[in-house]
Amino acid sequence: MSDFNTIKLEINDAVATLTLNRPNAANSMNVELSREVSLASIIIDEDPTIRAVIITGKGKMFSAGGDLSAFAADPAKASSIIKEITTYIHAAMARFARMEKPVIIAINGTAAGAGFSLAVAGDLVICAESAKFTMAYTAAGLSPDVSASYYLPRLIGLRKTQELMLTNRRLSSEEALSWGLVTQVVADNEVLPTAQALAHKLANGPTLAFGQVKQLLLASGDNNLEGQLELESRGIARMANSSDGQEGVRAFLEKRHPVFTGQ
Repeated sequence: MSDFNTIKLEINDAVATLTLNRPNAANSMNVELSREVSLASIIIDEDPTIRAVIITGKGKMFSAGGDLSAFAADPAKASSIIKEITTYIHAAMARFARMEKPVIIAINGTAAGAGFSLAVAGDLVICAESAKFTMAYTAAGLSPDVSASYYLPRLIGLRKTQELMLTNRRLSSEEALSWGLVTQVVADNEVLPTAQALAHKLANGPTLAFGQVKQLLLASGDNNLEGQLELESRGIARMANSSDGQEGVRAFLEKRHPVFTGQ
């Protein structure tokens, strides 16, 4: 699709690929990019033919985070600019988290600041061997955004999150894997092919059930046991009544591979 200036959105075989496309600015997030990512998230969410999503970056970096040059250009307006950026990018993050389609992050290079926050917020995360990670916010006298303070404590615990955010420690791809921040580390030239293969597999899966899994996991940190059990009960009942749920049960009993349609 060609209606964007700072991102690329391509849709092929039920997979949407969203590429951050400011390589000369390290794919940093300014108002335009954040707005376009938000608009793309709506397109992806509303298109029933899309059943899996890949988010990646163009060039050598995944994303360097917020565009600090935009903040420095007019210090008096920095607060307003940041609020506009976060209004758009935070709306996109919430939409990616709550859409039924699985979201795969393909980390093609270094992820810093908001780039780090975005990189680890996917449902599945494929990472290049050469990638590095750093929060970087407090090094610039800033504090985290783009969901880092939500996801990082849940992924790696409070102590490690405090270390990353307060000391700006840099992590290698292997450290990110051992800490549980990413799903898989692959050779640099295999990042996008690996993500694409995974996306195509998921795009042929039970999309509604994937969405129910995402909703259950999002709710699990806030619910008590009884509340979570009720969500599980209602969720599996709804899935059993879906076309894919019925096909999955039939296929299991007939000892064949199911053919899911995403319905």
